Amino acid sequence: MVAITIDIPDERLEELYQLAQESGISTQDLLRASIEDWLNHPQKDFIEATNKILNQNKELYKRLA
Repeated sequence: MVAITIDIPDERLEELYQLAQESGISTQDLLRASIEDWLNHPQKDFIEATNKILNQNKELYKRLA
């Protein structure tokens, strides 16, 4: 198994810790299960959600470019 490192804002990390504690599992297990669930969803759902977000923020992205 390969390990990865990601940057997460402190407040979101605290939320992850809290959610894992409430669920009675480790933070790693919570993240692993969430990623597995996300990967198992049909790609179409992800693409539709991504397109919706990109369209909603189109003007912001243009200004930031």
